[in-house]
Amino acid sequence: MVDAERFIPEAIAEITRLSQGEKVVMALSGGVDSSVCAALATRAIGDRLVSIYVDTGLMRKGETERIRHLFGGVNLKIVNAKDEFFAALKGITDPEEKRKVIGEKFIRIFEREARKTGSRHLLQGTIYPDRIESEGGIKSHHNVGGMPLHMEFASVIEPIRDLYKDEVRVVAGALGLPREIQHRMPFPGPGLAVRVVGEVTPDRIDVVREANAVVEEELVEKYIPWQCFAAIVGQGTGVKGDIRVHGWIVAVRAVNSRDGMTADPMELPFALLLRIASRITADIPSVARVVYDITPKPPATIEYE
Repeated sequence: MVDAERFIPEAIAEITRLSQGEKVVMALSGGVDSSVCAALATRAIGDRLVSIYVDTGLMRKGETERIRHLFGGVNLKIVNAKDEFFAALKGITDPEEKRKVIGEKFIRIFEREARKTGSRHLLQGTIYPDRIESEGGIKSHHNVGGMPLHMEFASVIEPIRDLYKDEVRVVAGALGLPREIQHRMPFPGPGLAVRVVGEVTPDRIDVVREANAVVEEELVEKYIPWQCFAAIVGQGTGVKGDIRVHGWIVAVRAVNSRDGMTADPMELPFALLLRIASRITADIPSVARVVYDITPKPPATIEYE
């Protein structure tokens, strides 16, 4: 386990050294990883840090508004890139290609914003499991294996690259970050795109966003999962109002884990699962059925793509 009191000054010194007295653009998502990096970098370089939040159109319900509220007091720029991401993802169904397209689009946007500020350095919240899964060929994380080979940045600064998720939370506590951030559920860098099996379209993202919101409302506060979400995994036949429909199949996933390297499905009350299914099928007309995924990691990964 990380010694936070030792780690924090070492990370601050590393950021100071690698930034070379220049401005740094940072990828801010609002999760615990990027929030810890923002806190470390602010201590290291102050107003030379420019935090960039990219609204990809693939975010959770209300996420952009939450970011604006939580981080409005820092040097934050919100970039609306929804059209860019959906255009880049058009026609793509392969999960690895999807992740690489998203990774490259992120980098090109950060390069564009960096040119505006005169920055040559990118700071991001890569953690150790991202590197293990990318380098081991399990899946390419957008900030590791999904990154393009050629970038304009002189350096990519990754101060928490050797930490597991539970260690990042320890550092977050030592930095005094709010509990809401410290214990927030992981959310994939590619966003809801990896919760749509197949091609990513605005309509499909709308469906999974609403279903995901239902799952989080029902589970987060009372059951405290390590991670929970909804995903579109295909289509199936259903009946709504005595009419046959061919609608989306939504998979619900809720797991407990320590560091994300392994995970166990949560044993949830059947009545709760029925309520979640009822809410999702009632609130989202294009959903025909809901299933609950009980597969541990391994053999499954936590996310679907």
